[in-house]
Amino acid sequence: MGSLDEQVAIVTGAGQGVGQGIALALANAGAAVVVAERVEATRHETCRQIEARGGRALPVACDVCSPADIAATVDLTLRAFGRIDILVNNAQIVHRGPLERLDDAAFDETFDSGPRATFRFMKAVPPHMKARGRGAIVNLATSGAVRWDAVGYGVYAAAKQAIRALSRAAAHEWVRDGIRVNTIAPIAMTPAMAQWMEEDPEGSRAFIDSLPTRRIGDPELDIGRAVVFLVGPDAGYVNAVTLPLDGGQAYFG
Repeated sequence: MGSLDEQVAIVTGAGQGVGQGIALALANAGAAVVVAERVEATRHETCRQIEARGGRALPVACDVCSPADIAATVDLTLRAFGRIDILVNNAQIVHRGPLERLDDAAFDETFDSGPRATFRFMKAVPPHMKARGRGAIVNLATSGAVRWDAVGYGVYAAAKQAIRALSRAAAHEWVRDGIRVNTIAPIAMTPAMAQWMEEDPEGSRAFIDSLPTRRIGDPELDIGRAVVFLVGPDAGYVNAVTLPLDGGQAYFG
C-alpha cells in the first residue's frame, strides 16, 4: 500500500530531469501519473519506466504555453481516471544570461511557460479537486532568486518569484476547499546540469562546493520523494511554503 494509492497526478514537463523524477516517485507511492510533456519520445519513455515498475501512466502531448493543450490535458485525465488529486507544475522554458543580452522574445517565453502556464493550470484543476474536497498542488521555484550572485538569473528568477507569489495566493484562497499549494526550489541532476558540468568543470565544481551536502540532488530520490511527502497525508498542515531541496544552500528568509 502506497501513501498515494488511488490518487491521480498530472506532472508537466515529466519527460526528463526533475519532472521525470517526480513522476516516478509519485507512481512508486501509488498514484496514477499523467505525463504531460510536449516531446513525444521522452513522455513515452517516462510512461514506460512507470509501467515497468507496475505503475499506471498516461502520456499526454502538452505544450504548457498552449491554453488548448492545458484544457485537453485536464479533459484526458478525467476521461482516463475520473479524478485529479495532484498537480505538479514543473515545465519551464529557461532563458538565462545578462539582462542586456536577453530580448523580449526570451522574456515572453520564460513568463509564458512559467507563471502564465502555472496560473492557467492552477485555474483549470481546482474545480475538480473542490468537488472531492481535497487536492494538492506543487509549483516549481528556484534558489536562483536568492543567489549570492544574481548575474545571469534576472529574467528566470523573476518568473519563478512570480510563481511563488501566485502559489501563496492560491494556497490562502483554496485551503478551505481542501486544496493545499506549495512550491519547491530544487537543485538536481538534470540533462542541462550534466551538460554544464561537462562544459565547465571548474565552475560547476565551485557550485557543488557551495552546497552544504557537496552533491547534486537526485531527481527521484531527493526531489520526487519530497514531493510525495508534500502532496501526501503526512503534510496535511503544510501550506503556502517554499521548500528548498538543495542540501541547505538557499536562504529564502
